[in-house]
Amino acid sequence: MIKISEIKSENNNEMNRGLKNRHLQMIALGTAVGTGLFYGSTSTIALAGPAVSLSYLVGGIIVFLIVRMLGEMSVDEPVSGSFSYYATKYWGEFPGFLAGWNYWFLYIFVSMAELAAVSIYVAYWLPDLPQWISALVCLIIITAINLITVSVYGEVEFWMALIKISAIIFMIVLGLYLIFTDARPFPENFSNLWANGGFFPNGAWSTMLSIVPVMFSFGGIELIGITAGEAENPDKTIPRAIHQVIYRILIFYVGTMLVLMSLWSWKEVGTEASPFVQIFDNVGIPAAANILNFVVLTAAASVYNSAIYSNSRMLYGLAQSNNAPKFLAKLSSRRVPVNGILLSSGITLLVVALNFFFPGQIFMYLMSIVTGAVVLSWAMIVITHLKFRAHCTSTGHVTKFPALLYPFANYLCLAALIGILALMTTIDEMRLAVIILPLWLAAIFAAYHYQKHNKNI
Repeated sequence: MIKISEIKSENNNEMNRGLKNRHLQMIALGTAVGTGLFYGSTSTIALAGPAVSLSYLVGGIIVFLIVRMLGEMSVDEPVSGSFSYYATKYWGEFPGFLAGWNYWFLYIFVSMAELAAVSIYVAYWLPDLPQWISALVCLIIITAINLITVSVYGEVEFWMALIKISAIIFMIVLGLYLIFTDARPFPENFSNLWANGGFFPNGAWSTMLSIVPVMFSFGGIELIGITAGEAENPDKTIPRAIHQVIYRILIFYVGTMLVLMSLWSWKEVGTEASPFVQIFDNVGIPAAANILNFVVLTAAASVYNSAIYSNSRMLYGLAQSNNAPKFLAKLSSRRVPVNGILLSSGITLLVVALNFFFPGQIFMYLMSIVTGAVVLSWAMIVITHLKFRAHCTSTGHVTKFPALLYPFANYLCLAALIGILALMTTIDEMRLAVIILPLWLAAIFAAYHYQKHNKNI
């Protein structure tokens, strides 16, 4: 095990604890509830039918258990760049290097994809505006926000996430109104959940396959662990944020799916427009498509905002652990990792260039790269937690926020993540991600030994 004194940076400056409980909740909600619910849910429903609500429930439970593991470590040691820090301390140097750089590359691609999405949504209103211009403007604004203070980032993210969450709540309320007032041409109400081929219309296998995209819709909730180093009173705010975020996400996803498929046969959800637009049109609200476009534009900007934040903190943590250049541990006078922000933001400039040459064509390519890295990050959290708890047992240390069902939950989650990789090999769009994963691990392993060799010269 690595001694804590060996992974401290010479830079003794600490970041401000400027993130309040309401910030933490909305940061996690904002990254885990995104455009997938507004647009991507249509294809998932087509795969599993009404049983997709069960898929969201199962996926939500697995993610909750993983976040509780991360939460136990984060409350015990609230530091920035937590994935890399814990893996280095309790598992070893290479796992820490792998955890940090995998997460950073993962969210570089996520931020590129969301920046590409921003340009697509702006083009809906301004089709003559080159997409690279809207992507560049978004990049400059979000980078400036992150450079000010962490509390400014938290406040901006709070309000952008609130727009998304309010839209979802409004959609659920309108849907329930339509169901219980019967102000629509579908008199059966909840019978739509079982009247069109049953609750499992495409069988158990399709329902299992639907868990793959469902799991990735929860990606980003682990950002709570990254915020630990800047959270006010982490002993209280982190546990509270984890509990509140999880049940709210389950309500949003499971609740939305049940409402949508009570309103329409599962075969009709999203066939003419986004499910969100369908509800607004049905209740007679004009400009439904414009409302949705504003919401998903805010959603994409919100995820990009949090991706830049989390990437800069991960680089800071890697530099603190001697797994990245020391200049990335530099804090500005406002105590934000300025070099990490500028580097992470600067690399996403690549998507501006790609939008210039291939407007509207790169979003899905970027998102396909993310899938395997998400599973890897979650698996490393689970294994690191096993190492952490073994250390606590050997030293007699009692943690403040113990994870649920240890160690059974750890092995259950690992089995689920392995199962997801296996299912991905049967899906054409995701098979490449599984093939690339061992090559990706080999590349990081080579980079680690190259960096270690250079440090020893």
